[in-house]
This record gives sequence, structure tokens and C-alpha cells, in this order.
Amino acid sequence: MSNVITPHTTRGFPRCQILGVLDDGHASLSAQALAHLASADVLIGAGRTLALLQSACPAHVQVRDLTGALSQVPEWIRQALEQGQRVVVLATGDPLCYGIAAYLASHLCVEALEIVPNVSTIQLACARLSLPWQDMRLASVHSADAGEWSVGASPEHKLYALLQDIRQYDRLAVLTSPHNTPDRLARMLLAEGLHDDWHLAVAERLCQADERVWSDLSVEQAAQMQFAQPNVLLLWRHTPRQHPVVLGLPDASYEQRQPDKGLITKQEVRAVSLARMQLRANSVVWDIGAGSGSVGLEAARLCPRGHVYAIEKNSEDFAIAQRNHRRMGVSNYTLVNGKAPQGLETWADPHAVFIGGSGGELAELIKLILKRLRPGGWLVMNFVTLENLATATATLAELPAQWDVVQLQAARSKPILHMHRMAAENPVWVVCAQAADANASAATDTAGGAA
Repeated sequence: MSNVITPHTTRGFPRCQILGVLDDGHASLSAQALAHLASADVLIGAGRTLALLQSACPAHVQVRDLTGALSQVPEWIRQALEQGQRVVVLATGDPLCYGIAAYLASHLCVEALEIVPNVSTIQLACARLSLPWQDMRLASVHSADAGEWSVGASPEHKLYALLQDIRQYDRLAVLTSPHNTPDRLARMLLAEGLHDDWHLAVAERLCQADERVWSDLSVEQAAQMQFAQPNVLLLWRHTPRQHPVVLGLPDASYEQRQPDKGLITKQEVRAVSLARMQLRANSVVWDIGAGSGSVGLEAARLCPRGHVYAIEKNSEDFAIAQRNHRRMGVSNYTLVNGKAPQGLETWADPHAVFIGGSGGELAELIKLILKRLRPGGWLVMNFVTLENLATATATLAELPAQWDVVQLQAARSKPILHMHRMAAENPVWVVCAQAADANASAATDTAGGAA
């Protein structure tokens, strides 16, 4: 039988009221919220929010500033409730929309909380511009200083998740911070080549006397401006979002080294190799010996909530892979110029690894990768020489590993006079391996994606 939650008290003790407050302070509160405030014994909030309601607080109330002390707030509430005191926590806007209420609910019994929401600042910003918000992607970068965005940054960057949302949605509302500002976010769009696709609006200091709303800004304009805090950023796409092919792009879609034959995993082999990698939407992938980048870039499209780390030692091929990255329009891809295994220790443990080339360190790489693979993960390797195939199979035979080899040889039609003939491509061996203790139930694995 489900529990019945009664307003104001639970099991004979007062409940903690979490009140949503806007920047016009007292005027933003309902009669219910004002009544809670007037009867409070303990009042908790950020210094700025407390100052807004100082005149409405009862004389006897104990005021606690949570600035820099968020981790202590659940214990403050717990102790006050045990003493039979009435506790009020002040939050901005809707406490359940990137607010403190979710944090407190995760540390306290839900029945000990009563949420009295207000209009969120996102709702207010949309109202000022008459923009429907029911289909908007909501995001927040209200965290520590993330620093400026750089193309190819890893998931550890605090703006990474927002950029993935920008790639996948047509409308977004973003809660900014004094460090992660609208101009910084606009510069991220410029760096990613997305500036022609988006318009922006910024709503500054909502519900204050100096409120200002900047509507219909270009990305270039916003990148050069400074905006008053606090503010909300709205973005909407004005060019249709592309829905590109995610698997099996023609070889001609990629720039390749010329006049040599392009260093690219051919379309047919690429499709089989990606299938054998058993990718999920949140997979972390390593691409070692990236060449033109074709396998890693298609993996990035197949794993929109994951991340691909790629390494290429040849500087010319590295530059080509960089240009292919730009054209593919993915932001979950990190490419470095180097020789594996150097640098791999900084990468997140992979769900899948592809080796398309090596420089004599193949046996060392295989041993390292099988140790780093997540449970159920796959190592997939492509070889065109007997020597590399022999090295790989001999190494795997010495390890606690399960492996198999597939030989692929495609033939493509070529015109001859007014007819066509079949021209054989070089044979390729696809070697697939797992650690011997790989979980057989990996098909339903829900392990986390990009770390």
C-alpha cells in the first residue's frame, strides 16, 4: 500500500518547505509561500536570495547561508526537524528544475520535504520572447569554470554535454553561470562551425529593475558581447537539422592521402568491423592507427552519447583525419597525433577498440587493450599482411582470450567498354577478440558511457 503524504507534517514532525523565489523577492511569493516564511524557525538559502527576503523574515528566525556549504545543508535540516523546528529553504525559480530540491531529496527522506515551486527563469525567459518551451531541451552549465571550449575536447570538459545536446536538438534553454557565460557558449559554436545554424537570445536579470532581453542575436554578435548576471540563454536552429548516414558511407565521402592509395578502411570492411565492435549509443571507443579517420568517425555517429578517442602517428594522415572530422559534424571525437601506446593511459576504459594500423608494437597493444576493455568489450583488428595476422593470432593464443578470424574479399564492378567486369579488392583479415572472462550477457550490459 502506498504512503499518503500529508502537507506540512509527516509522522508528527514538521516538513521542510523548499520555496521557489524570483529576483523580485517578496512580490514573487504566493500567500502559501509567505505563510511558510512567516512561521519559519530556520531559514536556509544562498546569501543573495536571503537578502531578497530579509524584510519578510520573522525576527526569531535562525538564518543559515548555504553558500560554499551545500554538503552541510541536509544535516542542518535533519537536526532542525528532529528538534521539531519549522525549516524553510529558499531556491531560485522552480526548485526541481536544476535546483536544490533534487539534491536534498537524494539526501533526505522525500516525505520530509514539501516543494512550493515558482515560475522557473527558463519559463520567464521564454515568456518574454513568446517562445513555446514544451519542446525545448533544458540544460545547465551552472558549474565550476569550464574554460574555453577546444575542438576535440574530451567528456571531462564541463561544456561537453551541452555541445552534444546542441548537435541533437533544435531548441535549447540554458542556465548559465558567471564563468560559463553566453559569449563563451557562442564562441564554442564558432569553434565547432555551427554559427550559421543558430540564433540566440539572452534574458538578463529577470524580474529586476534593470531587466533586459537581447533577442535574435547571431552567434558572431553574442560571442563579442558581455551580459549581465544572472541570465538565461535561449537557442533555436534556423537551418534544418541534418540527419546524416551513420553507417557505411562511401569511401569517396572521406578525404584520403593522394597520390598514394588512400589509407582508408574500405566501405565493406568498415561495415563488418563496426558490426563486430558491438557498439551502443553510449560506448567509449578507441581507434588506433586512425588513418583517414573513417572507422572512428562512423563510430562517433553510432555512439551519440559515447565518445571516440583516436590516435594517428603520421602527421599528414592526422591532418587529413582532422579535416574529415570537421566535415562529419561530430563533437564526441578526440584525435591526437602520436604513436600508441603512448597516451592511452589518459583515455577512459573502452567498450570497443579498433586497430587499423600499428608500428611494430602490435603484441604490446593487444595485451594492453585486453586488460583495459570493459566487461563484454571487443577488440577488432584489420590486417592485410600475413606477418601482422601471424603476430596477432600468436599473441592471442598466449593470452586468456576468445578470438576468431574472418577473411573478407570484396569485388566491385568496373566499366569495360559498354559492359562491366568485377575487380577484386585486396583481401582483409578481421580479427576479433575478447578477454576470456568477458561477460556472456554483455548484450544487455548497461554500463556507463563516456566517463
